[in-house]
Order: sequence, then C-alpha cells, then structure tokens
Amino acid sequence: MIILRPAAERGHAEHGWLDSWHTFSFADYHDPAWVHFRSLRVINDDIIAGGGGFDMHPHRDMEIITYVLRGALEHRDSMGNTAIMRAGDAQHMSAGTGVRHSEFNYSPSEPVHLLQTWILPARKGITPRYAERSFGNAAAGQLHCIASPTGRDGSIPINQDAEVLLAKFKGGETLTHPLSATRHAWVQVAEGELSLNGILLHAGDGAGLSGETGLTLHSAGPAQALVFDLS
Repeated sequence: MIILRPAAERGHAEHGWLDSWHTFSFADYHDPAWVHFRSLRVINDDIIAGGGGFDMHPHRDMEIITYVLRGALEHRDSMGNTAIMRAGDAQHMSAGTGVRHSEFNYSPSEPVHLLQTWILPARKGITPRYAERSFGNAAAGQLHCIASPTGRDGSIPINQDAEVLLAKFKGGETLTHPLSATRHAWVQVAEGELSLNGILLHAGDGAGLSGETGLTLHSAGPAQALVFDLS
C-alpha cells in the first residue's frame, strides 16, 4: 500500500522571514489524519530569508535531522557546537534530556532552503548528542545512508530503529531499496521529480509505503529525495 501526501496539501506557515510547509502536524497546524508516520514525526520544508532564523529554543527526547538543500545555515547549541551547514550537509541532534539551539541563515541576503525532520526516539532521557556529515560531493545514482541505529557505512548513529537515506540523481538512474515484511518507508522528494514504484512525484510530495516488498526510484533529470526506512 502506498499513501500519497501531495505538496500542495501540506500545512503552510508564512512568517515573512520563514516560509514553511509541514508534511505532518506541527505548531499551529494540526490535522488528525497527518500526525506522524510510524516513528517519523516531522518533515518541515523551510525557506529562511536572508538574516532570518530561529533564536535559541529547547528540544528534548527527539532525533532531529536537518538536510540543507541550498544556501548556508548557522547552528549554535547549548552543547557548545557551532557550525555553518551548506548545501548537501546533514546534521543530527539527539535532544535526549534537553538541548537548546539556534538556527540562522548565514547570509544577510540569500535564502537558505532546508528539510528538518524529527524522529521519535526509542529511549527517552539519553545524553544529548550532535553530529554532522557532508553529502555535497556524494555520487549521483546512489542511495547514501545519512543515519542509522548502528552507524553503518559511516552514517550518524541515531536512537531509533530507523534509517535515513539520501537518493541523488543526475538523470536517467534507477535506484532500488528492499523492504522486509516488518518494515515501512517514507519517501520525501526534496528537489526535482521522480517516480516511486511507477508513481510520479514532484518536489515537496511525500509517500508512505507499508506492506510493500521494496521501492524503486527513477528520475529523468536532477533530483534529490530523503528515504526513511522505519520499523
């Protein structure tokens, strides 16, 4: 079974400095039909205007993974981490017992475009952790593991039985990912368009898979998508 979440049907918030689309219920947007998919709780598609950003604010007991699509994002947190995240960079915070952080557009004039995702943790109350990886030079035509419970293939270890994969296309490639009977998947198209098991998806579209033996992704042109393999 495949359920579709078209981009235009997502929740939307426009704050001047922030243009944000919510795949699942978030902040003032609540839709009981779209609260989460398995352990995947939030996918926010954010464009932050030059000079804009989020002041220091708290999180706890959440696995937060941010992927930058365009521009540069400045990060600071209460663990002492600072970073400038650029296109193709992925960042993880395991909020655990509690962490505060800020996120600002590093440019005073150019927008930054990012996907921020939250995954519910397997265990609460763990010590907060931070990590980042760069996929800016990752090869197209492959699935790259951003995060996993075991840290396989150099991915970021996370506190949940879930994997986050980056699918990159330059055009004409087909990628496959198997799913066992107990696994589910969510595909979020970040840029471009691609087909998922023969279904055409555009940037911002999402799709959840349950009871499928796997997924096949094909794109005729440049595209990126995040794939979540979930228990």
